[in-house]
This record gives sequence, structure tokens and C-alpha cells, in this order.
Amino acid sequence: MSDTAPIRVLGIAGSLRKASFNAMALRAAAALAPAGMVVDSFALHDIPLYNGDVEAAGFPAPVQALRAAIAGADALLIVTPEYNSSIPGVLKNALDWASRPPSQPFDGKPTAIMGASPGALGTVRAQLHLRQSLTGLNAMVLNAPQVMIGGAAQRFDAEGALTDEATRKFVAQLLEKLADWVQRLR
Repeated sequence: MSDTAPIRVLGIAGSLRKASFNAMALRAAAALAPAGMVVDSFALHDIPLYNGDVEAAGFPAPVQALRAAIAGADALLIVTPEYNSSIPGVLKNALDWASRPPSQPFDGKPTAIMGASPGALGTVRAQLHLRQSLTGLNAMVLNAPQVMIGGAAQRFDAEGALTDEATRKFVAQLLEKLADWVQRLR
């Protein structure tokens, strides 16, 4: 990376669970970020269910905060679990709120995705659905490497640290590719 301003990445974990493997994966990503990159996280706990009547009265404060955080980031890292072969409702809800006009903040935003699941397939189906939604928002989704952390219970320790070295390498590679892409777009 060059000596330009640091790359600010907004990380969003699509799970509300305290012991979420995806929140653990996001924390690991922040620790594995290359020099010159900072990964901040945004929790979705306070985002209300989308309602057009509420939107017509004005964006709720948590939605304003999410939209501002996305707009202010150089790139996004979305870490999704897989619920019923797709993305969780809480994540889809956040995307729906944040993408409302005016000035939807995903347009042209470099975005990396990854996910963790106890299942053997990781989050392959959820990532396909997430990629489809983000493409519809004109986010610039990084194609590779694809980080799908299967068997997540065996890859994190009791304190939530990512201990599997091969997975750590994949996560670090994803962030390096995201950093390279942001630098090229600057």
C-alpha cells in the first residue's frame, strides 16, 4: 500500500447473537488488516424493522448513523451468517434501510464479503444472495478470494479468537485485495 490516507473499512456482522461466529470473524479481520487499513464495526442491534411509513416521517437516528457510516467509509466488509440458505433478516433489513434514497451510500462502494457457519459449506448460499443484493445496489463487490468459514466452532477458541491458520490467511488475503482495489479506485 502507498503512503496515502488510511483506508477506512466499515465492518458489519449480520448477526445479533452475543457469541456470533460472524462477529468473531469481523474482530479477526480487524486484527488481520494490512498496514494502512482500519476496520471499524457497526452493530445492527438498534436498526428498526423497515417501514415505509416510518421512512416518510424521516430516517430514525440509528438508520441515519448507519447510512453516514457507510457513506464515510472507503470500503465495506460485510460478514454474514447463513440462515435457511440465505442472509439473515437483520442484515437484509439493514441493507434495505441504508439503501433508501436520497444518496444511497452503496453506489460504487468497494465491498468485500465473508461469513462463518457451523456447517460444512460455510456461508456459500448466503454469500450468493448477499452478492445479488449488493449488485442491485451498485456496490462494487470484490469477487475473490471468497472466504467461507465452515466448521466455525472448530476455528475459533473459547475467547472468540480465530485460531485456524489457513482461515486467518484467507481473511488476510481478502483484506489485502480490498486494500489494493481501494487504492486503484482512489
